[in-house]
Amino acid sequence: MGLSKTERRQRIKRRIRKVSFGTAQRPRLSVFRSNKDIYVQVIDDNNGVTLAAASSRDKDIAGQKGTKSEIANLVGKAIAEKTKKAGVEAVAFDRGGCLYHGRVKSLAEGAREAGLKF
Repeated sequence: MGLSKTERRQRIKRRIRKVSFGTAQRPRLSVFRSNKDIYVQVIDDNNGVTLAAASSRDKDIAGQKGTKSEIANLVGKAIAEKTKKAGVEAVAFDRGGCLYHGRVKSLAEGAREAGLKF
């Protein structure tokens, strides 16, 4: 009998976290995707601090119209701006066990368009 979808995703997430570690110079860009919204935060794992966070529930993004992928692109641009204000240019991307397509890919492309390097 195979693994359930959530068990499979947790395995992938643990495997990614073994190699993806956020430092002060290159923090981790962690993505969480729910059915309706998408959340992202920039984390310095050495100090255990969240440097910046954005989500599709933020006031400036929640009012926007569009598909979930288009909203994810806006969230990517928003996190890139907040991260640059915090003085960080490059991050390590942590897709959180999700496949790199759809909303996760759209968020990453939005962050890259706004100048974040990863």
